[in-house]
Amino acid sequence: MAIAVVAGASGGVGAALVRALREQGGFEEVVTLSRTGEPAFDITDEASIAAAAQALAGRDVRLVIDATGFLHDERFQPEKNLRQLDPEHMLHSFKVNAMGPALMMKHFLPLCPREGRFVFATLSARVGSIGDNKLGGWHSYRASKAALNQFMRTSAVELSRTRPHAICVSLHPGTVDTRMSQVFAKQGLDVRPPAVAAADLLRVIETLTPQQTGGFFDYKGEVVPF
Repeated sequence: MAIAVVAGASGGVGAALVRALREQGGFEEVVTLSRTGEPAFDITDEASIAAAAQALAGRDVRLVIDATGFLHDERFQPEKNLRQLDPEHMLHSFKVNAMGPALMMKHFLPLCPREGRFVFATLSARVGSIGDNKLGGWHSYRASKAALNQFMRTSAVELSRTRPHAICVSLHPGTVDTRMSQVFAKQGLDVRPPAVAAADLLRVIETLTPQQTGGFFDYKGEVVPF
């Protein structure tokens, strides 16, 4: 039986994905990666990413989900306008939301077997869609997720040349009831529990085909414009 990997496993969506995968029982092992894990995994530290991938070399890895992400913390809040742009905020957003996942692709996509199904899914966000941006604001988060989508798309093209059965996608999980979104959840917004979001995401992953590699999909499996 194959191995699944979840990065960001200590977060709300990541932990729910781990529970769902283990309950489904389709994998021999579900490997969890997080800053609180052992060894610690930091999406902003390439050495820790490389070490995690190296530890899985030679094993039958068939699913990798990147559930890391950054929207706000005690230092930085999503910008409402251009006047609030801050270089440190932008840099941190890009480190976590784009550069880190790109480095995951660098080190984890080589684990893709030459034959059979393999999926690398990274959690993006609809607000990272340039074509869907009608409200503005949230500059650093939007731009870093848009960059993530480009890294994913480019990596998917490269991977398909040698692994035609591999699938590399960005997924929008919707608004999930986690620490990251609670502050910004508006009344009437469809805020879903992490367990529901995880089940929806895994359902989408199960239905993906190699012809959809490089795509951007929401939790219903519908295409999100780049």
